[in-house]
Amino acid sequence: MQRFARYKFILLLGAVLGLSSCDKGFEKLNTNPNASTKPNVNFLFTQSLLKGNLVYDRAYFYTSYLHCGNYVQHFSIAKEIGGSGAGDKYAVNDFYQSFYYRYIYTNAILTLQEIITALKDPAIAGDNVNKLSATRIWKVLLMQRITDLYGDVPYSEATQGKNSVFLPKYDAQSDIYADMLKELDEAIKAFDATKATFGPADLLFKGNVDQWKKFGYSVMLRVAMRTSKVTDGKVVAKDWVQKAVAGGVILNGTDNAVLAYSDGPQIYNNNPVAFELVGQDYSLNSHGADNIEWGKYSKTWIDFLKTNNDPRLGVVSVVWNNNKPDTAAAIQKGMPNGTDKKTADFVTYSEPNPATVLNNAAPLLLLTNAETNLLLSEAALRGWITGDKAQFYKDGVTAALKNWSLFGPAGVISGTKIDKYVTDHPFNAGGTVDAQMNQIHTQFWAALFLDEQEAYANWRRTGFPVLTPVNYVGNATGGTIPRRLPYSVAEQGINGAHYREAVSRQGADLLTTRVWWDK
Repeated sequence: MQRFARYKFILLLGAVLGLSSCDKGFEKLNTNPNASTKPNVNFLFTQSLLKGNLVYDRAYFYTSYLHCGNYVQHFSIAKEIGGSGAGDKYAVNDFYQSFYYRYIYTNAILTLQEIITALKDPAIAGDNVNKLSATRIWKVLLMQRITDLYGDVPYSEATQGKNSVFLPKYDAQSDIYADMLKELDEAIKAFDATKATFGPADLLFKGNVDQWKKFGYSVMLRVAMRTSKVTDGKVVAKDWVQKAVAGGVILNGTDNAVLAYSDGPQIYNNNPVAFELVGQDYSLNSHGADNIEWGKYSKTWIDFLKTNNDPRLGVVSVVWNNNKPDTAAAIQKGMPNGTDKKTADFVTYSEPNPATVLNNAAPLLLLTNAETNLLLSEAALRGWITGDKAQFYKDGVTAALKNWSLFGPAGVISGTKIDKYVTDHPFNAGGTVDAQMNQIHTQFWAALFLDEQEAYANWRRTGFPVLTPVNYVGNATGGTIPRRLPYSVAEQGINGAHYREAVSRQGADLLTTRVWWDK
C-alpha cells in the first residue's frame, strides 16, 4: 500500500514537472489559428442594423405591437388583461414590458460599443472616421429608444463589462439626452468624404457620407424636439433644433433612412414587422378569424382613416371576406380598445393588409421626410426656425402618403388622391396654437404608423392626437394611458442598488411615472 502511494506521488510530481517545463508551449497550443483576434467591424455593423431593428426576437411584437401600438390606439388586442392584453388594458406584465430592456443592450448596444472600441484604435482611427461616426449615430438612435421607454437607464457604464463594471449605474435621462446630442454633433462633424466607409455593409446608405450627415441631423432634430417641454436648462431644444436645420435634415424621399428586405431566402432577409405580426398574431391561415392573440386594428385608427377619406385606408387595412382580403372602404371597421373577448363578429374587423404591412419584402422606414417636415412645422410654429409652417405641414403629409409606394404596387397612392387629400386637409394657419399642434401631430401619428415606439413617445410629448383612454377593470393606471414601461424585475434584484437610486431620482417604478422630458 505504501509502495502504491509512493508510486502515485512520483507520477504526480512528474506531471507537475512536465507541465512546468512545457508551459511555454501552451499559449501557442491554445491559440486558434483560424480565429480572428480583431472584430470584423463591417460584419458587426450590419448585424447591429438588423438586431437594432428587432429582427425575429419578439422585441417588436412585445414592445411596439402589444404595448406602444395599443397605447396610441393603432392596434387593439382582445386577450385578457393578465396576458397579451396587458398593453391594451394598461396592466403590468414584466415579461413583455421588460423584454426590450433585456434585449437591446446585449443584442445591439454591446455590439456597437465593440465596433467603437475597435475603430478608436490609434493605429486605424484616422482612416475609419466615417465608420466610427455612422456607428455613433446609430447608437444614439437606439439609446434614445431605450431611455424613452424606461427613463433613467444604464448609459455611461452600460457596456463596461470588460472593465469589470458588471452592475452599471443608471444615468439620469437629462444627462443621457445631453450626451446623445453631443455625440451626434461630434460624429457628424467628423465625417470625411475622402476616408473609407462601411460600403455595402451599410444597409442604410451604402456608405454615402452626405446621406449619413442628413440622417445624423435628422436624428438630432428628433432628439431635440423630444425635449420641447424641458425647462431645467440641461438641454435647450431650440438651440439644437436650429443646429440640426442649419446642418441639413432629410427633406427628400431619396434621402430617407430605409432598410430594404426581401421575401427570403433566409428569415433575416424578411421585413421584421411583417415576420413578427404574421408569426405571432395574423397567421397566414387565419383569414381574419383565428388570429393568435386576437389582434385587430383599433377603432380609433380606422375611424380616423374613414372619417378623413384617407387614401391610406385601403393600403394598410383589409377585412377578410369569404377568406379573401377585401380593401373596400365601406366594410372597414376597427375593434374598440378594451375588448376582452373574441366576439362572434371578430372576422369582420379590420386588420393589416397582407400585400403591404404583412409583406415580407416590405421596407422598414426608420426616419423619413414625413417626420422631419412635420417636426419642422412645429418648430416654425414655435418660432424656433424660419420657414412656412403650413408648407412644412403640407410637405410632411404629402411625404407620408407618397412613402407607401415603397411597399410595392399595393402601396401606391395616386398623385390625384394625394393632391385631393392635402387640399381637403389644409393647415389651419388661423387656429390656436393647440389647434395647430393637434393638426400637425395627428398627422404625425398617422405618418409614423408601424414605428410605434416613436409614435408613442411623440404622443406623450405633445398630447396629440387626443385619445380616449381605456378604463378596464383591474388596470394599473387608474384609467390613464401609461407614460413609460417598468424596469425588469430581474434587474431590480441583480442591480438593486442602482435601480433604487434611479427610482428615488425619477419617481416610483410605475406605468404612470413620467420620464424627465415628459414632466
